[in-house]
This record gives sequence, C-alpha cells and structure tokens, in this order.
Amino acid sequence: MKAVSLICGRAGDFSLEEVNLPDPGRNSVVVRTRYSGVSTGTETALISGKITWGPYPLCTGYMAVGEVEYAGPGVSGLKAGDIVYYRDNSAMMRVRDGAAVSPVAGTHCSHAVIDAGKTEGLAKLPAGADEKAAASFVLPAVGLNGVDQSGPRMGWNALVYGCGPIGLGVVFALFCRGCAVTAADVDAGRLELAKAFGAARTVNVKSGAGKVADGLPDGYDIVYECTGKSELLASTMSFCRRHGHFVWQGNYGDTPFPYEFMPGHMRMLTMHFPCNDGLEPCRDAVLRQMAAGVLPWGKAISHVVPYEQAPDFYSRLTGGGVEGLCVAVVDWRGFGRAG
Repeated sequence: MKAVSLICGRAGDFSLEEVNLPDPGRNSVVVRTRYSGVSTGTETALISGKITWGPYPLCTGYMAVGEVEYAGPGVSGLKAGDIVYYRDNSAMMRVRDGAAVSPVAGTHCSHAVIDAGKTEGLAKLPAGADEKAAASFVLPAVGLNGVDQSGPRMGWNALVYGCGPIGLGVVFALFCRGCAVTAADVDAGRLELAKAFGAARTVNVKSGAGKVADGLPDGYDIVYECTGKSELLASTMSFCRRHGHFVWQGNYGDTPFPYEFMPGHMRMLTMHFPCNDGLEPCRDAVLRQMAAGVLPWGKAISHVVPYEQAPDFYSRLTGGGVEGLCVAVVDWRGFGRAG
C-alpha cells in the first residue's frame, strides 16, 4: 500500500516522499498515524552517522500514536477505531525509483503496517492519555528503565546530569522512588521543567558548575550521565561518592573513545549500562502515569510540527538546532484531508 513518509536522503536532505508499505495480511494491523514522536538525540545521531543502523535513505522515527484502520482476521484484542501506541513500521518500504529505505522503526509516516505477532511494540493507548504527549512515550520509558535497572533506594542523593527528554524521565522516576534529586544542565528552561518533574535542586552548569557538589562533600549515591557526551564522563563520575553508582544513561555512539580509568576506579563505583526503553512494562507504566495525571509529560512538549513542515524542522534540527526545543512531535492528523 502507498503512504507518505519523512525521508532523510542524506545528512541534511529531508523530504516527504511516497513510499510502499507491504499489503496487510492475516496478522496485520494498519494504523493511520496521528502523532509521531521525535527523539532528538538518537535521530540526529543516526542522521549524522554517530550511530549507524543502515544506509541512506532513512526514516528515523520509532514511536507514534495512531488509529487502527484495519485488523486482520488473525489479530486479537484490536479493532478498527482503536487508538494505539506503537514502535513498529519496520516492514517499510521502498522510495525513489525503488530504493530501499533503512527504517529505525519507520514511524514518521502517514500509515504503519504492523505484524501484530512480531512487533516490538503495539498496544491500546490507556484511556485518558493525551495523544501528543503519549506519542513520545519511549523517552520517559527509557528514563524509567535506567532507574529501574540501577536500583536507587529511597532517600539516596541522586544527580541527573543533562535534562533533555531522557534526563527528565530519569528525574521523574527517581522522584517517584523517594530520592533527593539534583538536576544539572546548561539550559534554564530545562531546569525549570526538571523542578516540575520532581527535582529538589537544580544547578545551571553554564554559570555555576562548581555548585553541583554543594552540600555533598562525599559525593552522590548515584549519578546519571544523560548527555551522551563522552568528554563529560570523567567529570560526572567525580561527583559520585566512594562505593557509589554511575549510570551510562546516554548513548555514546559506535566510535571508540578514550576512557579515563581512575575516576571510577578510585571511587570503586558500580556502573550500569541501561539500553532501550524497558519494553512493555516500562512503556505501559509511563503511559498509565500520563493517563492518571501523575506524569506531566505534556509540559515537556515544546514543538508540535505539522507533517508538511517536518522536512524544514529536521533541517533546522540537524543544521544548527531549534530554539527552545525539548520534546517535539509531528502532527499527521491533517494528512489526506481536503483543502
């Protein structure tokens, strides 16, 4: 079947293109996309080549919310009209004279054709969850997974270094576990969001990097490095106490980099390397928190981009940045409407 997708032909080259999706089969679900979430860190890393999951052309999206248009006779629990969240459109697609597309999961697309028996993620959206916020569900789920894997205890002093979307998810998950959270970032707006997500203290490291350790001369019980910048690893490890914990929460890419042994060694740290979003348990948890009004994820949505403007938005995102950006979603609801 035909659909329209946001395609990156090469770094900096974005367009909306007609693509071919597989025709639905017995176990297929066809979803009409309503919103697709933007993962600024992972997607820009894929577009720039910091991470490589396939050659150009690319469709980098991997999370979305949409409406079921068709459920095959072999599908149970879903029917036309259901609102679902999903991570999968990876059976896509060919574009531009039959060129194969490398999809991360292919969700920046007007439609998705999903094999309900094989998908990494497809389920009904909990009643009451805001669709715009829910479309970026992977981001807070990644944070929750990192916190769950690293196992901080109630009352621990925790530092979250970097308060982008993943860092905000970490802040909230730590707050829910009863930790005393310090959030550090260079952006004042993100630090204000960190307060709304449960940070007890914030530090703007652009103007006061030395204040990160104020009041904790022995260091933090646990530190989450959420920037994905390898050059910050040694300095953020230095904020841990002896026998503390350090979490490599960012994605540091495919390229090897120098590692400073002594900061972690001298503190005898336990290190954690979380990956992905914790699968269905974490996804379901954050979406139920959104639906219950406990997780105010809508506050993190800074940009809602009509799908027609998505190529320009991505050109700005990868070319120099988008002012005031925290979490963005692409709005596909107008696709195919007359006028």
